[in-house]
Amino acid sequence: MTVTRVSRGIAEKAEQGAPKRRVELYLPVRTLLLVAAAVAVMAAFVSIGDTFLIVFIGVFLALVFEYPVRFVMRKTRLSRGLASTVTVIGSALAVGVLFVLLLVPLVGGVRDFLHQLPTTVQQLRASDELSWLGDSGAAKNAQEGATVVSSSVPDAISAVLGIAGDFFGMFLGLFTILFICLFLLTDIGRLKEALGSVLMPGEEERWLSVWERVTASISRWAIGVIIIAAIAGTIQGTSAWLLGSSFAVGLGVIAGLLDMIPNIGATIAGFILVPALWAEQGVTAGLIMLAVVLVYQQLENNIVTPKIQGKAVELSAFFIIVSVTLFGALLGVLGALTAVPLAAVIQIFVQELTKDRRERVAQAKARVAR
Repeated sequence: MTVTRVSRGIAEKAEQGAPKRRVELYLPVRTLLLVAAAVAVMAAFVSIGDTFLIVFIGVFLALVFEYPVRFVMRKTRLSRGLASTVTVIGSALAVGVLFVLLLVPLVGGVRDFLHQLPTTVQQLRASDELSWLGDSGAAKNAQEGATVVSSSVPDAISAVLGIAGDFFGMFLGLFTILFICLFLLTDIGRLKEALGSVLMPGEEERWLSVWERVTASISRWAIGVIIIAAIAGTIQGTSAWLLGSSFAVGLGVIAGLLDMIPNIGATIAGFILVPALWAEQGVTAGLIMLAVVLVYQQLENNIVTPKIQGKAVELSAFFIIVSVTLFGALLGVLGALTAVPLAAVIQIFVQELTKDRRERVAQAKARVAR
């Protein structure tokens, strides 16, 4: 018993006199370099945000034009360089000609509608059909917002026309985007070869397949969006014209542009077109326009979009709304317009990276079910 107590005391003294353990954290030089490189890249993106945006648009347009270029190559037997030049330059010239021909009526229609926006809101507030709403705070806010839009947006339009803006800077940006797109389309074959040269056997086919899926999703989506937006703008603008609106061209342009925003764009356009027709032509015209908007939305969602776009992007409505919100916050209007293909690209990479694990999980579940 005495021996036990003595040994215990010796052990306690040894513990008290023992040096404290020191915990050290070792960080490899490679990790520090990677973190520093990531920080440097983020800082570079922040400092050259506008230039990065130009590069992003050029690369995105190259992916959009990939399928049209292949179509031209297949039909004309031209080389890839010539087919890319014909497709991109031809499209740019066609858009430029349409822009010049339709510039005055399009901009004039939108400008006149925006100038009349405060009057339109005031007429709606004073109409007998909406008198039961009273003078609410929402109505006052709408009036103030309409006044701000009316006074500011025409200035923005004049800046786009070069009256109050830097025309040379805009031209240089468009020129840069055009040639980034053209050169990437021309060199895309060599880029694929370079990618394949650094991949192990078996991996080359896998990741080139992912490249094809990304290209197909973006190209088919973009072409489909342009066609659907043109249909939406034409139908709703023509309906406004038949109902006697003097802003039919401007309303059609607004409807077409907003229709490019997934899921919610057509609804936003309806909130603009219906009150505009209501204030200008009366309650009957407003209700007819409401019926046109609702019927077209159903046709677009159930017939037009599935037929034109097919399964270009397989995203749920929830992820579409989330991607529009997030990319819109990051890149503004451009982010909202390109949110769906960007989310689809992320989904493709996630599916490919988790493919093996999902297969193992499915096999494990199948064994458990037996």
